[in-house]
Amino acid sequence: MLSQRALNRALLNRQRLLDRVDLPDEADRRRAVVIETIEHLVGLQAQAPFPPYYGLWSRLGGFRPEDLAALLTDRSVVRIALMRGTIHLVSARDCLPLRRLLQPVLDRGLRGSFGQRLAGVDPAAVAAAGRELVESEPMTFSQLGEVLAGRWPDHSPAALAQAVRAHVPLVQVPPRAVWGQAGQSRHTSAEHWLGPAAAADPPGPETPPGPETPPGPETLAWLVTRYLGAFGPATARDVAAWSGLTGLRTVMEELRPSLVTFRDEQGTELFDLPSAPRPGEAAPAPVRLAAEFDNLLLSHADRSRVVHPAHLKRFYTINGIFPGSVLIDGFVAGMWRLARTKSTATLTIELFGSGRERDQVAQEAERMLAFCAAGASYDIRFGPVA
Repeated sequence: MLSQRALNRALLNRQRLLDRVDLPDEADRRRAVVIETIEHLVGLQAQAPFPPYYGLWSRLGGFRPEDLAALLTDRSVVRIALMRGTIHLVSARDCLPLRRLLQPVLDRGLRGSFGQRLAGVDPAAVAAAGRELVESEPMTFSQLGEVLAGRWPDHSPAALAQAVRAHVPLVQVPPRAVWGQAGQSRHTSAEHWLGPAAAADPPGPETPPGPETPPGPETLAWLVTRYLGAFGPATARDVAAWSGLTGLRTVMEELRPSLVTFRDEQGTELFDLPSAPRPGEAAPAPVRLAAEFDNLLLSHADRSRVVHPAHLKRFYTINGIFPGSVLIDGFVAGMWRLARTKSTATLTIELFGSGRERDQVAQEAERMLAFCAAGASYDIRFGPVA
């Protein structure tokens, strides 16, 4: 049996939030560590442009904004709709294998939101026309929909653009999400943007599930083992909550001989990779400021291993924005929001309960502001996150 605290420590360890990895000074090694971290996490949620910078900062000692900005501009990492149909930052190697496996999630989302408005349209024809357009020149969805509506005038431009999004792996191109720059969400195909990098073999599971050959890419078993390496121990429902896929119980059962199993405090069976780290409930968990929309909070059906259900509800009440979280002793104990102008930065921290460890939280806040607001006048405030 694994206690709630033991599951918490296992998750934080896999998420690299127990002990930061210090980035080396040498440029190539530094770059390799950042990419490896992104791949280990199976991407970072990136529906807003800049949370991945904070997500990497919280996990990597000495991380600087340019470490990720350079990878976006040289096409080593990309932003693309993947798990749960939301934008994620992933490596070039992971991009297409993940996108192909998650195609059912995009299909289901398109049917649910735009199915009626696309009645009578040939999806293959729309996809082919859209691919040709965005490979000729990156386009916003508004631009893409307007052009496609010239060919399908009886259908919604927005629905036509979303049909292309669902059927063509579209990446958002710089300067979108490049630190210090601004730009609209313009898209082209992953194959066009990445070129030969799109065909590179993606990483395998960090801990192979047994002496047999590890699951290869393009299989759900590969996806599940990647998930367990970053978020386990877990159930099939947890993998489904993270990915948006269904029918994963069969995959877990097929993997059972090569995995280990545990029970949580409620008796639920959990699966894990045999050699994955499980440091135990006594492992110390330093104060951390996790990013907005961080998958740490979004990737389990049962999120109590990191946040109390009553606290989780508070994250969904702030104008549709999922704020950053404050981790104290490994569990969510507050929220944070950053307000920026060109010359100032205000970090507001709302702690739940007694405000214990406030000094350590303030120290971590100072670290964050030194990272994201160097040269600016900044302030740390404790109070409600509006």
